[in-house]
Amino acid sequence: MATNQSSYPNPIHPSRTRIGWIGTGIMGAAMAGRIRSAGYFLTIYARTPSKASTLLSSGADLASSPASVASCCDVIFSMVGHPHDVRSVLLDPISGAVSSLSPGSVLIDCTTSDPALAREVAAAVSEKNCFSVDAPVSGGDVGARDGTLAIMAGGEKEVIEWLSPLFDLLGKVTWMGPPGSGQSSKIANQIAGAGNVVGITEGILFARKAGLDEGVFLRAIRSGAAGSKAMEIFGQKILERDFAPGGFVEYMVKDLGMALESRDGDSDSAVVLPGAALFRQMFTGMVANGDGKMGLHGLITVHERMNGMP
Repeated sequence: MATNQSSYPNPIHPSRTRIGWIGTGIMGAAMAGRIRSAGYFLTIYARTPSKASTLLSSGADLASSPASVASCCDVIFSMVGHPHDVRSVLLDPISGAVSSLSPGSVLIDCTTSDPALAREVAAAVSEKNCFSVDAPVSGGDVGARDGTLAIMAGGEKEVIEWLSPLFDLLGKVTWMGPPGSGQSSKIANQIAGAGNVVGITEGILFARKAGLDEGVFLRAIRSGAAGSKAMEIFGQKILERDFAPGGFVEYMVKDLGMALESRDGDSDSAVVLPGAALFRQMFTGMVANGDGKMGLHGLITVHERMNGMP
């Protein structure tokens, strides 16, 4: 559906734009909290209502289903765990959000999901005379709380620009291309991010085995070519054995799995990704060890086990 900003009679504004939110996990709750703190009326759906207690105490309303959220909101965000969750909360013919969209409303999926599924959602939303944006994010729970997320958006550029007052509350949005482009960008981001974590944890382990002070080692390399945002986020946490998740490692296994699969049934579109395959194997080791709910930097425990270290 072609459109432009003039298709919308009112700019985004807390006094007249009703916001819906589906999914209140670690990331979703923090992101929705920023929307609510900016003064927007918020209607939420949470499969586990207790996870929405802070939002409810701030004045948000609780809906009984994703469809109920969509029926009363102008802009609906979703932030759930897996592609099958996206399909359930958005495309279920009875309880899914798409079934109850009002003409002209906008659906924004922030879940890291399948690019092909994002295109399927966009087609279903277009049939309702509505608009869809796939907008996965990077930056973890810290970025979600601070409003510094990197947002990779696929969809119509004009719609994304119209939504900028909301995206600005969450971080920095970049238009990546047509539907599905946001998801493809996030998967590529996950490959790069996983490689960073593997390198950091393996470097720390090598430094430890060499008898180096791990803290001194990290400070020494931080400003060099090996320094990275991932090191800033995870370095000290690794030293303190603080493996609390900003995002569950089991989701990284899911994301790298999507990278390694050909999604469109076209063998010519397949990409050989030996690094991603190795990274996924290592993070899968964490899950196999019972650590799937740890943060990514808990990967150091896999290195330790492989080296017979306590």
